[in-house]
Amino acid sequence: MSSTSSKVAVLKRKAIHELVEAVGISVYLAFFFCAIVTYRLILTHDFHDSLFDYSFALVNALVVAKVILIGEYSHLGKKYENHALLLSSVYKAFMFGLLVFGFHLVEEAIKRLVHGQDVAGAFREIRMDVMLARSLVVFCTFIPFFAFRELRRVLGEDKFNELFFRGRFAKSDPTGRPAHG
Repeated sequence: MSSTSSKVAVLKRKAIHELVEAVGISVYLAFFFCAIVTYRLILTHDFHDSLFDYSFALVNALVVAKVILIGEYSHLGKKYENHALLLSSVYKAFMFGLLVFGFHLVEEAIKRLVHGQDVAGAFREIRMDVMLARSLVVFCTFIPFFAFRELRRVLGEDKFNELFFRGRFAKSDPTGRPAHG
């Protein structure tokens, strides 16, 4: 009985950890995707569908976050983890950028198939310039993202969270100076 309850507790911890990861990744991506929407809306002076555009950016952030988690679970980009963090981060940004690019190609083709086009026509009508531009933005967004994830991997999750979210010198001695250690 205690073995079953400990397995349930482990599964519950893993599910909560995965949910926190998915939300964290989604928030990071949503920030950038919404910034891109804002930039495009300001440049084009076309605000009539802004709610739709922001909604699409938020949904896209959720979907790309899930694609990232799936890629991580399948060990995508692990090839250079023993090298410098910069190399590992850029490599992962590139590999995951390719994964997201592939996902967006399939997504665009499916949208066109749903609207009645045949497979060849669906792929032919995809604007590759737009897809490549979107992929470049995603790649650039992924570089700092994976740099932080690689730093977290090397430092350990607890140390990383302490340094980035709680502050290294959060505790003070009675004189008010930061405590070291």
